[in-house]
Amino acid sequence: MDWLCLRQRYVSPAGLPARAGRLLALGRVLAGTQYDVLPNPFARERSASGEYIPLAQRRPSVRTNLCRTVVDEAASLLFGDTHWPAVVARDMATSAALSVLTQELGLPALMTEAAVRGSVGSVAILFEVSEARPRLSILDTAYLTPRWDERDGELREVVERYVVSGRDLAAQGYAIADDLLGAQFWWRRVWTRNDCAVFAPLPVGGEGIGARDDERSVRHGLGFVPIVWIRNLASAHGDDPDGECTFERAIDTVIEADYLLSQAGRGLKYGSDPTLVLKTNGFSEGNARQGGAASALTLPPEGDAKLLEINGNAAGAVLAHYRELRQLILEQLHGNRAHGDRISSAQSGRAMEMMCQPLIWLVDRLRHSYGAGGLLPLYRMACAFSAGLENGLCLNGEMVRGLDPAGLALHWPPWFPVSEPELLSLAQGLVTAWRGGIVSRETAVRLYANATGNIDPAAEWSRIAAMPIDDVELEK
Repeated sequence: MDWLCLRQRYVSPAGLPARAGRLLALGRVLAGTQYDVLPNPFARERSASGEYIPLAQRRPSVRTNLCRTVVDEAASLLFGDTHWPAVVARDMATSAALSVLTQELGLPALMTEAAVRGSVGSVAILFEVSEARPRLSILDTAYLTPRWDERDGELREVVERYVVSGRDLAAQGYAIADDLLGAQFWWRRVWTRNDCAVFAPLPVGGEGIGARDDERSVRHGLGFVPIVWIRNLASAHGDDPDGECTFERAIDTVIEADYLLSQAGRGLKYGSDPTLVLKTNGFSEGNARQGGAASALTLPPEGDAKLLEINGNAAGAVLAHYRELRQLILEQLHGNRAHGDRISSAQSGRAMEMMCQPLIWLVDRLRHSYGAGGLLPLYRMACAFSAGLENGLCLNGEMVRGLDPAGLALHWPPWFPVSEPELLSLAQGLVTAWRGGIVSRETAVRLYANATGNIDPAAEWSRIAAMPIDDVELEK
């Protein structure tokens, strides 16, 4: 069974665009529930009527979840604690305020979750402000339909539409009749540049879009849609609302690996408890029994008993084949193929980069999608809120107004921490190069600051330039 065959078993959501079914199907793979639609466990070989159940109708007993593994590793290397980028702006007050915003909103955890959920193709982040306090939430793009302005490429409208039960609506305060609590309704909400309109739920199958719910609708008048739309592994602008899925190309191979390991485990279990065959020559009481040597069989003189045993050579072949499949999957996904058990001692930062080079290539592309296309627009939107709201934003208990987004940029730290011997060797090499006239003193300072993860090499050079040069001390 391949991914196309498995995906045909999923129920396509009615009334939603085709991309919604694709994103929801990929979300099953990400959550590890892609086999839950299969009706039989892997150990069930025959139905109640005695018919043989094909493997394609059984859920594998082993699920490698390699797709989720690569996605988690990439998200950790992208927005982990030691990989979070520093925000730099022309105005120092803007940099300080956005750093406070990062801590208050827990942006590293939220952006890590966004990178994981967006690996199916896209993700959206809603920016809201309640009583001057900012709040962020992640939206499933399968239920969202964005529209961009053809002139400036900015979001013009985002429509949210999905099915909800009458019982859930009643719990939210809607007046739903008792006989409609089990019915299905369309929930619809539309964000525009000046408005967030919520419409009255409409029964599924009905016509129209429902009346506007003025009580739940809000007119913000910001002049922009308060949603950051992120395309996975794609540019920030384009006509397609979704980017490339991180793991879709390897799903077929993952399915093959899951069934291979499930069948291998079934073979090992059979080898531990093989089938007993009795030859009784008409002796009707020689039935197969379970148990050890204490449970003996009574057979006539002409009878015989044999075990249908298998050798263990197939298990080794299966594991070798799985290792090849695993390497193929990680190669397709640009995952980390380094084995931790083969590292005998601490490695330098450069050595770790070489071992994780394919994963770094993947995360380098994700930096464009979720950094330049996600985190920076969030920071710019925070600056727009501080200027658009009458009292600005409340950050760390203080009101912040009119943040200037000019010169906003992200400074990414090194992929892996540089070891002390590497820093010493770099410093000695830069001093030698400067003395030899190969590089300027400013260039040497900037290179060393970048290697140590300094978020502002220019400020570091300004401080050092103000210090006098002591050639004697440098020679020592």
